[in-house]
Amino acid sequence: MASLLLAPWFGAAAWLPAVALPLAALGLGDDRFNLPARLRYLVQVLTAVALVVLSPLPFGLAWLEVPLLLIAITAVINFTNFMDGLDGLVAGCMAVLFTTALFSSPGLTGPIPSALLPLAALVGALLGFLLWNWSPAKVFMGDVGSTFLGAVFAGVVLQAPSWPLALGLLLVATPLLGDACLCVPRRLLAGQRVFQAHRLHLFQRLHQAGWPHARVSSLYIGATGLLAIALLLGGLAWVMSLAALELLVGLWLDQRVAVPFAVAARV
Repeated sequence: MASLLLAPWFGAAAWLPAVALPLAALGLGDDRFNLPARLRYLVQVLTAVALVVLSPLPFGLAWLEVPLLLIAITAVINFTNFMDGLDGLVAGCMAVLFTTALFSSPGLTGPIPSALLPLAALVGALLGFLLWNWSPAKVFMGDVGSTFLGAVFAGVVLQAPSWPLALGLLLVATPLLGDACLCVPRRLLAGQRVFQAHRLHLFQRLHQAGWPHARVSSLYIGATGLLAIALLLGGLAWVMSLAALELLVGLWLDQRVAVPFAVAARV
């Protein structure tokens, strides 16, 4: 308990991987037994509740707004899962995101506090996994890893001591979460089932246009890295500006390079 009090922030960071562990177990069970969607979402909601309970709710958030927060957390979990479709993409982006969280810890000038060691260990595990998950991948993440990582990232954001830092961390994830966030309403407008398997994300359509796995994943990881540098060096204003620019680049790729959405939807 003393180690938690010594952490500059992330007061409950040591517990985040443990809180997200049931999602990994559920993902493994789903891979083996094809579990009902309602059960999967129930566990996601319960995980989101645990993350909120462990968070200090630092931004003046009223408890009446918690249901919206739970929906947002489960969205991050599912969006991360949706993006796990190319070798190295999610693992690389998440390694950058968690590293950014570690280095953005206020007052972190010496050794990493023990409360943050699980997060640092997760970065190391992701880098080791990435060696085998990079194209051509020899091992794959699946729901076991993607939902787990999405939950841990949501918990990291909730531990931020101020809303500018929380928003900044979310914006660093723009390449990863923005793709899914824009694809979901697009599919809804097209009358498609959101949770049905598809190949309509920008990263998938770039691959369909002839880009190899490594090029697409490098684009997303590099874009995430640039946003991380912007947050660490310039704060929220820099990362907001760069995130907007990257969204414009994404729209250009969507219109000029990737297989058109309507064409991919018919395949």
